[in-house]
Amino acid sequence: MNVVTMGVHVLDVLVRPVEAIPEGQGATLVEDIRMTAAGTAGGTALTLAKLGASVRSAGALGADPTGDMLVQLLQRAGVGTEFLARRADTPTSASVLPIRPNGDRPSLHLLGANITYGLDDVPWDAVAEADHLHLGGPELIGVDVAARVLSFAREHGTVTSVDLLAPGVLGSFEQIEAALPHIDHLLPNEDQVLGFSGEQDLTAGVRKLLDAGVGVVAVTRGGEGALVATAEGAETVPAFAVDVADTTGCGDAFSAGYLRGVSLGRSPAEAAVLGCAAAALVAQGLGSDHGDFDLAAADEFAAHHKTHPVS
Repeated sequence: MNVVTMGVHVLDVLVRPVEAIPEGQGATLVEDIRMTAAGTAGGTALTLAKLGASVRSAGALGADPTGDMLVQLLQRAGVGTEFLARRADTPTSASVLPIRPNGDRPSLHLLGANITYGLDDVPWDAVAEADHLHLGGPELIGVDVAARVLSFAREHGTVTSVDLLAPGVLGSFEQIEAALPHIDHLLPNEDQVLGFSGEQDLTAGVRKLLDAGVGVVAVTRGGEGALVATAEGAETVPAFAVDVADTTGCGDAFSAGYLRGVSLGRSPAEAAVLGCAAAALVAQGLGSDHGDFDLAAADEFAAHHKTHPVS
C-alpha cells in the first residue's frame, strides 16, 4: 500500500494523570509526560506505517523547533516527510493534553500552520502515483481546495478517504458538501455525522452523506465500535474490550486500520474490525504512537480478544 496522508499534523504533549490544574503557582507530580506526532494526517500516518503501508505525509508545519520535533518523530516511525511544507512566519500546530485517570483528554490547542496548506503545496505527482490518498481535516483547508485535490486523485485512479477534524457542533454541510462526490471512504465520528449533516438521527445523517456521493461511511462510536454503511445497507462492528489508558489518537488509529484493511481487499466491515483492533491497541497506552504492533499482531489481537456487546 502506497499512501499519501495529507492535512493536519500536530505535535502532542501529553501529561498523565491530571485530575486538576494546580492553583496559582502550585505544582503537582505526574507519572508521565510524552511528545508524539498526531493529527488526522500525522496520527493516521503513524499507525499506517506500523501496519506495513508505505507512507508519505503532506501538510504544513512551522520552521520552528516544534516542527523539527514533529518531523523527527514521523521519520522515526518510518513515515516519509519530504512533502511537509515549512512556514517561516507561522508556528507548528501543537496541543497540550492533560490526560485524566479515566483516559479522557481535554485539549489546549494551537491551530498553527495547518490552515495555511493550499494547492501550491500539494505533491500532485505523488498523489497521482499513490494507491491511496487520505485527507485529514479538509474543513481547515477549505472545501474547494479539498474537492480539487480529491477529484484529481480519483481521476488518476487513487482511492480517496477523508477524516473530519472539527467537533460536530462546529460543523455544517456546506463545509464538506462539494468534496463528498470525490470521497470513496468517509471516516467521521458519530457527533461529526450529526453536526455536519444537520440531522438529528445517525441513520439519517449517514444516508445524507451517502446520497451526496460518498462510497462508504465508516462511523466511529467510541466504546460502541463502528457503523459501516454503503448504499446497500449498514453493519455494526463492535469495539474490543480493553483497559483504556488514553483515547488520544484512537480515531486516527481506526482510520489507519480500516484503510489498511481496504487496501488488502477486505470488505468494509472486515476493514472496520482491523480499525477497531488498531484503536484498542493504541488506547492501552499514552499517545497516538502507543503500541509495538504490526499487521499480523493486530489481526491476531482481533481474532483472540473479546468485544463489547453490540447495543
